Amino acid sequence: MDSSDRIVDFGFEKVAWSDKAGRVRGVFDSVAGKYDVMNDLMSFGVHRWWKQFTLSLTGLRPGQHALDVAGGTGDLTLGLLRQVGKSGRVVLSDVNAAMLEVGRDRLLDKGFVGNVECVVADAERLPFEDNSFDCVTIGFGLRNVTDKAAALAQMHRVLKPGGQLLVLEFSTPVAPGLKPLYDAYSFKVLPVLGRLVAQDAASYRYLAESIAMHPNQETLLGMLRTAGFAQTRYHNLTGGIVAVHRGYKI
Repeated sequence: MDSSDRIVDFGFEKVAWSDKAGRVRGVFDSVAGKYDVMNDLMSFGVHRWWKQFTLSLTGLRPGQHALDVAGGTGDLTLGLLRQVGKSGRVVLSDVNAAMLEVGRDRLLDKGFVGNVECVVADAERLPFEDNSFDCVTIGFGLRNVTDKAAALAQMHRVLKPGGQLLVLEFSTPVAPGLKPLYDAYSFKVLPVLGRLVAQDAASYRYLAESIAMHPNQETLLGMLRTAGFAQTRYHNLTGGIVAVHRGYKI
């Protein structure tokens, strides 16, 4: 069976493999303008701490190169730019042009020019040379990728030997009693917030469903190893609601 005949999850819905990317693009076209506001509301601002923790793991030094895959509105990119300094370089990539436009405008407003590039790019087919980056990040983007294994392989390819991948993503709650509370919040509160703030309940219903369908911590860890990453491990944050997976190219 080739990919055109395959069925894949779009939240809880089953869609043709070839249709998922367009459906995801439609979600983020719809929410791009309210994406940052909704992130603050949905996470009570905690997403900022999750991203700061991720950035604390990069090990980047001034003059190095970093890639933020599915970087959207540029939160991680901003932190990466501060780490590599004016002598370094950061690429912000996203398959969604509307999200990338918001991110580019934010970077310009912050005064970052010259050492940052914004590129419309599919995570499954990254348009960069082999061994190009010292660090690759992807924050809350992997679960929306149709072929996650292909995306992980691409991120491994573009890393320099010794370079690190950091995957920040929603995961499976592990704290006792947290999962039912989290599920109730995700499926009952998030769509209401989406309707009230972004005028789009359906997109936030999809986001909740996509979180529920995403591989758990151990499964994703195995996927990193299959993609060729070494020294793989993960850090649970906020009781496992979010996890940071990491691995190195050797």
